[in-house]
Amino acid sequence: MSDLVEKFFTPDDRKRIEEAVRDAEEQTAGEIVVMAVSSSHHYPAANLVGGMSTGYLLALAAALFSGRDHMWDFTLFFVLFFILCNELIRRSWTLKRLFVRRSDMAEEVEEGALKSFYSKAVFDTVDHTGILIYISLFEHRVRIVADKGISAVVEQREWDDIVQHIVRGIREKRQAPAVVEAVRRCGAVLQRHVPARPGDRNELDDRMITRQ
Repeated sequence: MSDLVEKFFTPDDRKRIEEAVRDAEEQTAGEIVVMAVSSSHHYPAANLVGGMSTGYLLALAAALFSGRDHMWDFTLFFVLFFILCNELIRRSWTLKRLFVRRSDMAEEVEEGALKSFYSKAVFDTVDHTGILIYISLFEHRVRIVADKGISAVVEQREWDDIVQHIVRGIREKRQAPAVVEAVRRCGAVLQRHVPARPGDRNELDDRMITRQ
């Protein structure tokens, strides 16, 4: 399956996002980490459900149109179409999305964001002022996870507005400008609540983290 991160964010896009992070952090004691993943989960059940349902319908149609209504003929058609459809869904993000429930996507993105917050050590700042902008492209979902030094002073609705800005950008195929603007907005929020102080240092890498 193709790497959506490579498709959505060019090397130049990533450089612009890195520069936006660096500029935003100059005005705040907060730290911003941007991470983009192709998907938060492989959703293997979607391959099975999609392969079985479409395979069944195609096998039924093939049996009817061929005039071969014996059970063994239908079974043969079903096996062939199941294998074909299963493989097509496994290889296509667009087809797979048809067989994944929105609630499952929301749950996997939430879990992926929280796991990444810890695995990428976004919590590892002196005053717990790191935030993670987690972008999951297959699901078209974004989460902003803030450490306790930020969540104690910033209301969730401020992050929700920024999240929706990125989601709209992804859907409108202008993901890079949307992320750059989102980083700028995050920087403005952090500047209001945790402004830069003398002696502040850059505690987390500014480069965009990517994962297929």
